[in-house]
Amino acid sequence: MVENTAAEFEGEEVEVVVDADMAGGRLDAVLARVHTVLSRSRIKDLILGGAVSIEGKPVSEPKYRLTAGETITLLAPPPEDAEPLPQDIPLDILYEDDQLIVVNKPVGMVVHPAPGSPDGTLVNALLFHCGDSLVGIGGVKRPGIVHRLDRDTSGVMVAAKTETAHKHLSEQFADHGRTGPLHRAYIAFVWGSTETAKGTIDAPLGRDQNNRLKQAVRKDGREAITHYFVEARFGGEGWDITRVQCHLETGRTHQIRVHMAHIGHPLVADAVYASGFATKINRLPPDVAAPIQALGRQALHAAELGFEHPVTGEEMFFEAPLPEDLQALEDALEGYDKAFAR
Repeated sequence: MVENTAAEFEGEEVEVVVDADMAGGRLDAVLARVHTVLSRSRIKDLILGGAVSIEGKPVSEPKYRLTAGETITLLAPPPEDAEPLPQDIPLDILYEDDQLIVVNKPVGMVVHPAPGSPDGTLVNALLFHCGDSLVGIGGVKRPGIVHRLDRDTSGVMVAAKTETAHKHLSEQFADHGRTGPLHRAYIAFVWGSTETAKGTIDAPLGRDQNNRLKQAVRKDGREAITHYFVEARFGGEGWDITRVQCHLETGRTHQIRVHMAHIGHPLVADAVYASGFATKINRLPPDVAAPIQALGRQALHAAELGFEHPVTGEEMFFEAPLPEDLQALEDALEGYDKAFAR
């Protein structure tokens, strides 16, 4: 089996004759094995888009089972211009080379264009900064993106600048660090004082049946596992707040927010999953209440990200300090503790 690079077959017809090793395999899986520079999701998009035929007949089913002797023809189009437009938006760049870029995403920035957020996103900023090197990488609408953070979650993110990097990084995030070096750590400030200094929340998640904008713990949901470690406890008469570090073993939408709420410790200032805790702010001393009222978003920050470089194999590690709003909260909590010598 010959491996290819993107430059060798983009815009050209490439034929693959199914041999005994490929027979019985899925069309998308076999093409991903042959064209190793493209991710399986990219291959699937090409199949669905009509770029693949077998024995001269278009095949639009990624799970089509192959038979020995069949000839697969793939016409991989050149990368299309991304629909999002480049925008000159400042980026806090932690690292960059010709394969990838690591940034500290600010609060309020959406990762990629979506209904309600057509521009001003991280993708728009990356397209301006990276230029043509990013266009079409990993798809048209989300070029370079291999993972996401919520609009109101700050912290470290990596984006790919080549198909090779996109495939390699996507595979690492899909593995969630189970067998590889991927490492993600989040800092969260949660209501209450957890019973133990560390714990694991293993609770499947799915869309909330009563609110499509929310996620919920559901028996029929997808596997979701969060590990947490207490870093500091703060409190006074009638209130407690805990700073925890969370490590993800899976990557579901709103996972930390839902999981911490599930065990009775929702994130501070989370309007979606901690609405029942809103009145707790009335029990806080004014110096602690003020930074929480000023947050306007859940107290969550992606503090650490580690991964294997897609080309060099080097294990890389990046940190992003608490942003100003969360640092102000922590300073207020620590100041209260010192004032009362707890």
